[in-house]
This record gives sequence, C-alpha cells and structure tokens, in this order.
Amino acid sequence: MNRTPLFATLVLLFSLVTGFAQAQDAAVNINTADVATLASLSGIGESKAEAIVAYREANGPFAATTDLANVKGIGEATLAKNADRLTVE
Repeated sequence: MNRTPLFATLVLLFSLVTGFAQAQDAAVNINTADVATLASLSGIGESKAEAIVAYREANGPFAATTDLANVKGIGEATLAKNADRLTVE
C-alpha cells in the first residue's frame, strides 16, 4: 500500500490550516483602528482599547508603534506580544 498520497494530503491540509490562521492575524494600524480591532490584539481588552483611542484623540496620531507604551496600562510585554501585528501609517 502506497502511503505517499495520504501523507501529501495531510501535509497540504496542515499547510492550508496554518496559513489560514496566520492570514487572520492582519496588521493593525494603531492610528486608525477602532476599539473592536484594537481589542483583538493580545493582552488588549475593551477598556485598554478605549484608552488607546482616547489617548490618540487627545494627543494626535502615534509616530511609532512603541509610542503605544505611553497609554496607561500598555507595557513593554504587551508591545512585544503584538510587535508583528502593529503598524502606524
């Protein structure tokens, strides 16, 4: 019995599933994202997302993603967890 087609099918399915999961982790522009989008970030709940929007409205757009640490409750660990998803444009 030849197991190559079965193995190839399993590898293909695994690749599709992991690729789909990564596609859902799209970049988040912290200068334009709404509360719901910001809350989708790791370690950011609705109250922190609201704080980000309030900070942005009071102080203007973020110049760099690291400026997010200026928002109360957002620390280096949260920035590190989301570094690959954060962007400013």
